[in-house]
Amino acid sequence: MAKKVLMVVTNHTTISDDHKTGLWLEEFAVPYLVFKEKGYDVKVTSIEGGEVALDPNSIEERAEWKEAEEELKNTTKLTKEDADGFDAIFLPGGHGTMFDFPDNATLQHVLQRFAEKGKVIGSVCHGPAGLVNATYADGTPIVKGKKVSAFTDDEEREMQLDEHMPFLLETKLREKGANFDDAEKWADHSVKDGNLVTGQNPQSSKSTAEKVVEALED
Repeated sequence: MAKKVLMVVTNHTTISDDHKTGLWLEEFAVPYLVFKEKGYDVKVTSIEGGEVALDPNSIEERAEWKEAEEELKNTTKLTKEDADGFDAIFLPGGHGTMFDFPDNATLQHVLQRFAEKGKVIGSVCHGPAGLVNATYADGTPIVKGKKVSAFTDDEEREMQLDEHMPFLLETKLREKGANFDDAEKWADHSVKDGNLVTGQNPQSSKSTAEKVVEALED
């Protein structure tokens, strides 16, 4: 039986009046292709469903990404039923995730079920925004005591978007008890702690997806 991977992407499109955001294309397309090349079944969902907007700064014309981009034309809305029937969940980033991932009750329910069942949870860059409020049934943060990476506070400041964010991701993960693990700014860096896999930035998209595969094949 082919492994099944649930991908959840953002629908949020604005940071401020003059700054558009959305899904960061590389962080979706590269892992999508890694999973498809392994023969996995991939279901692409989003917080609201429908067409997914890309962060304008992430748009690249790459022939090999076309199949992945097609999946974003009309996504299904994430539902609580998506908590079952998958072997792994993967959360790509983009600044949009900072706004619609942390407090989405459906995503939090799905993540809790994955964590309770010991299934693979992967995310990259700002995708771990979905993990900051995710807990086990007893209220323990799923990142507590885990080695976790994500977009760093230094990277956010370099982008000059820190003041527009609802919180700083690295800081928030540390507050939740994560053992935050980072490399130099913009370096490819991903970590696997049991069935939790996280990557630092867009450059880490492939290595993060490969560690998810590793966790699934263990």
